[in-house]
Amino acid sequence: MEAKATVRFVRISPQKVRLVVDLIRGKQVGRAIDILRFTKKRGAKHVEKVLRSAIANAQQREESVDVDELYVKKTYVNEGPRLKRIRPAPMGRAYRYQRRLAHITVEIADRNQQAEIEE
Repeated sequence: MEAKATVRFVRISPQKVRLVVDLIRGKQVGRAIDILRFTKKRGAKHVEKVLRSAIANAQQREESVDVDELYVKKTYVNEGPRLKRIRPAPMGRAYRYQRRLAHITVEIADRNQQAEIEE
């Protein structure tokens, strides 16, 4: 049993979110939520929301799924479009800078079914 959730166009740099995503990859879902709840990074809130959505998607697909057996199979962060902005500079000039956006994807799977498939 696999489920997937994606959030797109999050106003945070993908580089910052990848630091958080690397903490939960391969962990049990309950443990991953605990890690995200106590991580002092701004991206942790967004990743936790996507993880909870993936769990809800798994329960929606199959009501008999055991949430305690789910683990984070894959998680990755892609870069979204960049928002170009202008900052005033001395002597009438302007400096351009970019606001980066991120697309966060979390895939979860059932560890017991994964073992049955491999056998």
